[in-house]
Amino acid sequence: MKNTFRRLPLAVAISLALPALASADDAILDSVVVTAPVTQAPLTVTTDPKAPRQPLPAHDGADMLKSIPGFSVIRKGGADGDPVFRGMSGSRLNILQDGQDVHGGCGGRMDPPTAYIYPESYDRVTVLKGPQTVLYGGGNSAAVVLFERDMTRLTEPGWSASGSLTFGSWGRNDQVFDAKAGNPGVYARIGATRSDMDNYEDGDGKEVHSFYTRWSATGALGWTPDDDTLLELNFGRSDGEAAYADRSMDGVKFEREHVGVKFEKRNISPLVQRIEANVYYSYIDHVMDNYSLRTVSGMKMVNNPDRETKGARLAVTLTPAERWMFTLGADIKDDLHTVRKAKGAATDAYTNLNRDKDLGFERYGVFGEATYGLSATQRIVAGLRLDEHEAKDYRTSIEVGMNVRPNVFADASRDERLESGFLRFEEDYAAGQGTWYAGIGYAERFPDFWEFMRATPTTLGTGSVADARDFGNLKPETNAQIDVGANWAAGSLNASVAGFYSKVDDYMLLRWWQVGTTSVADVRNIDATLYGAEADLTWRFAPNWSATGTLAWVHGKNDTDGKALAQQPPLEARVALEYNDGTFSYGGLLRVVARQDRVDVGSGSIVSNGKDLGPTPGFATLALNAGWRPNKATLLTVGVDNVFDRTYHEHLSQGSAAIAGYEAVNNEIINEPGRTFWLKAQVALD
Repeated sequence: MKNTFRRLPLAVAISLALPALASADDAILDSVVVTAPVTQAPLTVTTDPKAPRQPLPAHDGADMLKSIPGFSVIRKGGADGDPVFRGMSGSRLNILQDGQDVHGGCGGRMDPPTAYIYPESYDRVTVLKGPQTVLYGGGNSAAVVLFERDMTRLTEPGWSASGSLTFGSWGRNDQVFDAKAGNPGVYARIGATRSDMDNYEDGDGKEVHSFYTRWSATGALGWTPDDDTLLELNFGRSDGEAAYADRSMDGVKFEREHVGVKFEKRNISPLVQRIEANVYYSYIDHVMDNYSLRTVSGMKMVNNPDRETKGARLAVTLTPAERWMFTLGADIKDDLHTVRKAKGAATDAYTNLNRDKDLGFERYGVFGEATYGLSATQRIVAGLRLDEHEAKDYRTSIEVGMNVRPNVFADASRDERLESGFLRFEEDYAAGQGTWYAGIGYAERFPDFWEFMRATPTTLGTGSVADARDFGNLKPETNAQIDVGANWAAGSLNASVAGFYSKVDDYMLLRWWQVGTTSVADVRNIDATLYGAEADLTWRFAPNWSATGTLAWVHGKNDTDGKALAQQPPLEARVALEYNDGTFSYGGLLRVVARQDRVDVGSGSIVSNGKDLGPTPGFATLALNAGWRPNKATLLTVGVDNVFDRTYHEHLSQGSAAIAGYEAVNNEIINEPGRTFWLKAQVALD
């Protein structure tokens, strides 16, 4: 078990980060500290994942997303938190990595999609709120998140390189490397990341079972014969381990291999503006056990799921008339999950066991999205999507605790044709300084792997059968949502406000029980209502000074049972103040979170044992930072998070498990880290 740097009081992050560049001018580092990215386009938030930010620079996708208003994270330990947006999680939130669908392998969500995303290796993160696009798969009730790498054709032969080294609180140790070389016709890019941290301590000095080590390596070879053509082969591999405070097992392997080919051609003719196509393959091999990263308690157990995902997408952008633009396309995805597991002495040779298929999924979709300009300031945006889904249950038996029984739905299959669509009106006002919008969206969501796994009756400790729906009767979830809002940028002010009202029929709600040391759940359909808002304001009130405030709120109700909808984040506000004269910067971030007493104890999400445990108190934390830019290509920042060393926890975080050598109490919500110092250096080289 790790303990070397567990009590190190200072986080030192030295990162040599560089965007894709073709000349020295591109190497200017023009962002100091990002505390809360603001909305600049209707329903869209875009942020630079390479920029330094508070809290401590993110090590995975979920950790980065939590800095965006409206996002929350379910903490399980030090890594691999589950992202939640507007109170919705799981497959309601679609995560794409360079156009590839990313899925986890763990049946208990040890590895959500964001666990395989290393933020600083990307150039841009875009969040598309609500069911207001059909371009990126179906059933995206909450949002679509795009992690993307930019590729600008080089104007002349050149190269760029980057690297990173991190030492941190409780052993935080990160490295980032990126290199690119080429000429106007071809290029090659390689990158690598590594992140490591030991167990952290909360504000009371209690140690949390939370250490992790994660690494990734990526590469790409590209052909750019002209400014409008791109053909790229990209590939990568990643792995790691992570200790968890919320369950009886840890993740000892998170291996992912992926390869993709993408093609893009622009300005083909006055009618055909763009053609884009990509094909990809992804394989995840995940291992969890109860003995490698903790003291063995009881019988040794190991579980080794894997997941193979293949997909392709083709889209064409057309401009048949001056005011019209269409994007038409199709996509396909094939997804197969298998597992092998062992207990006792057999764990030493589990790799010799055969894998058993459990669930397989196929999806075929076609989509169309159009923009029509009513006038110079008004436009209508609309889209429609049709998806054919198929799922098959390969399981011959179901294991509940120590009991194994036949699966009455073995070899059962399920087919559904689902629809999604939206219609939105946008209007620019105040001579183009602002835009307001109103839209209605509709999304039908097919049950995901985790919901189908729990859509069969399970025998509880009492001997009764859970009130669950069988493999064929769990209904798809349908979300009808209204989105309204406005953005404004004029002079010293930038502001946006976004509100939504959502009626969800057949919402898939889980309820969790404990059977011995095993968490089991069933899933059923209910009707739900959600509504809420996000707002942000940035005011540059004096030369070199700016203030930013954000607000996020969501209210969810279980209409079927007449109670609160489970796993809803509380009201949250952030206020940031910054001074930046181009050479030196100073800033602070105050985060205030309200009490949450609207709960449904025992109900929750697809995260293993992810349920409401009861009301949680509010809290406030303060973070401070300072920066120095000695030249245009170098930026140094230093900060401290949780300045007053508060002991607090997030409402959505998991309940702890009893782990030998730790003070955790069963179902006590996992606390956040105590006071954390950090220092980050960024250098752009070419």
